[in-house]
Amino acid sequence: MWALLLVTLPTRPNAVRLRVWRALKALGCAALRDGAYVLPAAHAALFEPLAAQVRAHGGQASVFDLAPRDALRQAEVEALFDRSESYAQWRADARLLEDQLATVDETEARRRWRGIAEALQALQRIDYLPGAAAEQARAELESLRGALDQCFSRGEPVARAARGITRLDARKFQRRRWATRARPWVDRLACAWLIRRFIDAQARFVWLADPAHAPRGVLGFDYDGARFTHVGALISFEVLAASFALDADARLARIGQAVRYLDVGGIPVAEAAGLEAVLGGLRELHADDDRLCEAAAAVFDALYATPPAQQGGPAPTPSRHTKAQAIPT
Repeated sequence: MWALLLVTLPTRPNAVRLRVWRALKALGCAALRDGAYVLPAAHAALFEPLAAQVRAHGGQASVFDLAPRDALRQAEVEALFDRSESYAQWRADARLLEDQLATVDETEARRRWRGIAEALQALQRIDYLPGAAAEQARAELESLRGALDQCFSRGEPVARAARGITRLDARKFQRRRWATRARPWVDRLACAWLIRRFIDAQARFVWLADPAHAPRGVLGFDYDGARFTHVGALISFEVLAASFALDADARLARIGQAVRYLDVGGIPVAEAAGLEAVLGGLRELHADDDRLCEAAAAVFDALYATPPAQQGGPAPTPSRHTKAQAIPT
């Protein structure tokens, strides 16, 4: 259920029209058309002071309940509240500060960090349907704070584990059998590449039709109960990277962000759309999972080889990617 504000503004004074427009923007409401604005029903009370102000200056304003007639219409209204693009811009500002930490003094860095933190709070105040992007942004703000403290408070103790994930010695994980669900999609394909490229070059993969019946002695990844799977906001690729102390590699982190966006949604990154298209095509070409894994590895090799200066660029149009919306698993 939604709250609908229908408003006809007075022609004069212009100051009233400007105040109302600014107030609507500050509320983060969606515009169905000129003069028709929507908020989730739980926030309907936010419309009332605005409606009273309009009526006090000779305009017309009424608040109604709005119920879309079917699931498609409901989804169309929800899409109007997608903040993915705003989170992407917020992340760009946060990254800029992180990249410049070595060139600014502590006072300036902490002032800018406070501004970034306040900007995230303001964004989340109008994120009425928070999803993966909101959780991801909170984690990135925490990470930025850690980078700032490490830069300017070098005496502070730094935990060896990343986000509570125990560091492991790759030398103890050689020539092993690694198991995951059959017909792998983006996270599993990325994990398989990471394992062979950085952890266990002689890894053998077992593709499970039913993870509940995984053979004994295998190292599982990206399924319920696996040794390496999602932890909090981290996808399996990021958990593997953190487990084997690979999370400081900026190129791997960038790949992880694209994989995360395609796997669970969140903040868009420029590489995601192309990666999704190529992996989707490879999935159609290769019915054998080992061949698919090898073909996908070449794609991730190419992404990893891309110089940092050529990465990034404009983010793709937000599309609320999920596993079900991309390629069925």
